[in-house]
Amino acid sequence: MIQPSAALLPLAIAADATETGEATIYVVELFVLLIAAATIVALLTRRSGLPYSVALVGLGLAIAAFGPSAPLVVTPELVLIVLVPGLVFEAAYRLDFTELRRTYIGVAILAIPGVLVSAGVVAVILTIAGLPPSLAFIVGAIVSATDPVSVIATFKRLGAPTRLRTLVEAESLFNDGTAVVVFSIAVAATTGTVAPTNAILWFVGTLTVSAGLGLVIGVVATRLMVFAEDHLLELAISVVMAYGTYLIADRIGQSGIIATVVAGLVLGTYGRHVGLRDATFDALDQTWEFLAFMLTAFVFLLIGLAISVSALADSAGLIALGLVGILVGRALVVYIVLGGGSRLARASGHGRAVPSAWLHVLFWAGLRGAIAVGLALSLPEDLPQRDELQAIVFGITLFTLLVQGATSGPLLRRLGLQTDATVA
Repeated sequence: MIQPSAALLPLAIAADATETGEATIYVVELFVLLIAAATIVALLTRRSGLPYSVALVGLGLAIAAFGPSAPLVVTPELVLIVLVPGLVFEAAYRLDFTELRRTYIGVAILAIPGVLVSAGVVAVILTIAGLPPSLAFIVGAIVSATDPVSVIATFKRLGAPTRLRTLVEAESLFNDGTAVVVFSIAVAATTGTVAPTNAILWFVGTLTVSAGLGLVIGVVATRLMVFAEDHLLELAISVVMAYGTYLIADRIGQSGIIATVVAGLVLGTYGRHVGLRDATFDALDQTWEFLAFMLTAFVFLLIGLAISVSALADSAGLIALGLVGILVGRALVVYIVLGGGSRLARASGHGRAVPSAWLHVLFWAGLRGAIAVGLALSLPEDLPQRDELQAIVFGITLFTLLVQGATSGPLLRRLGLQTDATVA
């Protein structure tokens, strides 16, 4: 004889299936609505001069403030694993390697010591303001690096000099990986289990292993694309390369961003040397340009959705001090370390000084965005003052996107840098 509980089991399964089906429809509807919103915003801002990234963040803020009571939950995995890998891969693949070779010293300065200096300055200021040093350094690590999604979206629409654009984009790609490693060390240090020597070894080892992993996967995947000789298979391999590299690196405790950036660079450079067809690059360009547009739109909408304006008021003082910290730290890195170093190199006959106008752009183009929001969301639940730390990060991110992002174009025009004809 069938027990009552067993008799009800098919009904329970049917109910679960119905709920799952409704959830699936909701996700599809939400996905379509987000695409429509991003498209409409891009069309409306196309001739206005307002960066559509800024408009999308504003739309996300408005939806979060006035939208339905059950909004989309923005998780760190959604930002860092679903959206970021494709964006950094596309940007790295498109980097002008010839210009990168001419600017690699500047990129290295901004991406490694630059991140550490910025994180340290923010940490010192917030510590003076009353935050515990370990927590202050976590905030410094999160906001120390410029965000590739935000910077690249801004510079793509501005006719900046090619070498300057390469310097800014390459810095934003590499220093983000550095900042994520520093963030991981800072969070681990709150438990008191990371000695300074171990932290240095961890930092250097992660950068090295992650770059090596990206190099190996990039070479193997590029060779497979040459062997495939079919544009659909080649595109499929490129998608697996972008996300597979990130996931493998993340799974073994390395930097997914650094590994993915290196893999993208390998495809864009090594692929031309091993015989990838021009038709393949045409297909890659068109496909990844479309994917990057969609991913970028989602990122900026989600940043707006993740930030609660009302929650920022209680931490307004610390947010203001954090902004002072990132601006002071950025000024030290750009004008003293990079600018001063390049002038010393020119005086010794080993290079050219970075133009002053470029330094102004590098200083003001230090936008924060998806990575900062994703890292803030990923803070451990039991971390002391977690909500306050998130509010500081969100406030800084909002300022850089809405203020610096909206004024980067006018700054380039005022400096006479909005045309490739001005490349030094």
